[in-house]
Amino acid sequence: MECSVQERYWLMRSEPDDTSIDDLAREPQRLFEWSGVRNYQARNFMRDDMQPGDKVLFWHSSCPAPGMAGIAEVVTLAHPDATQFDSESPYFDLKSTADAPRWVCVDVRFVAKTPLLSPAALRMIPGLESMAVLKRGNRLSITPVTSEEWKIIMEHLG
Repeated sequence: MECSVQERYWLMRSEPDDTSIDDLAREPQRLFEWSGVRNYQARNFMRDDMQPGDKVLFWHSSCPAPGMAGIAEVVTLAHPDATQFDSESPYFDLKSTADAPRWVCVDVRFVAKTPLLSPAALRMIPGLESMAVLKRGNRLSITPVTSEEWKIIMEHLG
């Protein structure tokens, strides 16, 4: 009996002033900690579901030209986010302790830079109508991407 590994796909948002796809591309072997996530649902995706090898649509947000800017890969399992313990960090959490950390992060690595796919461009691609990032009011920094959505985007990119 063969055991197949389920491929998982994610969309992860980052403000390019903080970390951009260009930052990852400049150091393709570097592992970038996806730290500072302070939403329980996004945290749970990292903690409970993300696995090394999972592919990521890297999304630029809160900028003049938002959209999918590249592809990254999850390279570590979730581990405690050090920013929660740093009183100088904007992500400091007084209630979090080393024995009971509230927040986790994963490390990601650069795979490829892509042409920017804006939300408007994605809405024009058949089959992506239900994509979480395109739903009104969705502000999660991490959302699952279905294998069909991933396939459609990869085919669109050529």
